[in-house]
Amino acid sequence: MKFYTDYLWFNTHRHREYLNISSRVEEAVRKSGVTEGMVLVSAMHITAAVYVNDAEPGLIQDIDEWLQKLAPEGPDYRHHRTGEVNGDAHLKNLLMHHQVILPITDGKLDLGPWQAVYYAEFDGQRRKRVIIKVMGE
Repeated sequence: MKFYTDYLWFNTHRHREYLNISSRVEEAVRKSGVTEGMVLVSAMHITAAVYVNDAEPGLIQDIDEWLQKLAPEGPDYRHHRTGEVNGDAHLKNLLMHHQVILPITDGKLDLGPWQAVYYAEFDGQRRKRVIIKVMGE
């Protein structure tokens, strides 16, 4: 069994941002030499997420608006009593999750026709990272 690790670094321009990282995950799979296996893609911060969905701008806006309704920016969350002001970002992470595991078949990501891998930033404008761990034969 082979293992390959890569890291992606982000410093988003906006507080909330959604980045299609599919090509960067595919590049890590290619570099790994794994032809059959899986890849873990995980945000290494509790105010960000990694998810798989359609790469359609309207849907991304819908997701952002949905998250804002469920965990709005601004309310006086108990977490803010610690000196932080990102309580909503922690809740958005719980809704979207911090990682995905994706199949590799014939040396490529084995995604559905409309699926794309996204990094979602909920407390941006500072440096953060994602780990990509490829495992297989």
